Amino acid sequence: MARRKPLPEYQLNNVRLLDELPAQGGQAVAIDRIQLPQKQPRRYFDPDKMQQLIQSVQEHGILEPLLVRPLGNDKYELVAGERRLKAAQTVGLAEVPIVSKELSDREALQIALMENLQREDLNPVEETEAILELLAIAIEGDTTDVVSILNRANHAKNRDQELEENVFLQLKTIQTVLSGIGRFTPESFRTSRLPLLNLPDDILQALRQGKLEYTKARAIARLKDEQKRQEVLEEAIVQNLSLVQIKERVASLKTASAESTSFTQHSLKSVLDNAYRLSKRSKVWNNPKKQKRLEKLLTELENLFSEPE
Repeated sequence: MARRKPLPEYQLNNVRLLDELPAQGGQAVAIDRIQLPQKQPRRYFDPDKMQQLIQSVQEHGILEPLLVRPLGNDKYELVAGERRLKAAQTVGLAEVPIVSKELSDREALQIALMENLQREDLNPVEETEAILELLAIAIEGDTTDVVSILNRANHAKNRDQELEENVFLQLKTIQTVLSGIGRFTPESFRTSRLPLLNLPDDILQALRQGKLEYTKARAIARLKDEQKRQEVLEEAIVQNLSLVQIKERVASLKTASAESTSFTQHSLKSVLDNAYRLSKRSKVWNNPKKQKRLEKLLTELENLFSEPE
């Protein structure tokens, strides 16, 4: 995977949280006094890179303190440094170095998201989720509010309408945050990233694990047949198929599926036409033993043809 270019330092309201908030550093605490937050931005940890970190911790210990916030009762909540904490727990360290800061829930989540966005191995799904959370913090809403604002802005633009003042101001805030991140406009984020969150679970899992680029993921997701989609997904990963190759494979499978459906419909109509022709000269109508079965079949056909599509 290519090395990621460091992001610009993210700021909200021009406040550098890590610089402005008072800190107490240079201390080591028992590892069991640190607990994970309820809302964690990071969900996937690359096994190979985790093993490398564990080996480093075994040899050198924790070189960079964990950022925590005090909870009371002599406990702390982790804000940044989950990989280091997990490595320390795996190695069996009794204590870890920390930097403790008084942070609100919002500030703690913001810093955790900022750290997540700086990762070199950040996958597009977690990046999208992290940016959405940051935008929600910025407009003092939730992620569904962010999606709604972006969609309303696009709708207004397409209809050449003006936005309501509150929506306009929230959109400006979103634009400012995205400008600070440096890779998206509100519209490009809406069209290129939000659709990722609606992808099938098997595609999302591959994206989270860094096995697939998001452009390839969106192409594979066009296959609605789960079995065929899984086959193409495995081929794309194992054979490292290009985007062009994936699109060609998907198009081929969709064409074959459409032709199969068309052939099936044609075959059924042919069977029905043939049955109708046979019925005209059949003696089944004069056979009392077959009347009930015939009546039942005809009733079922009539009901089937009468059903709405």
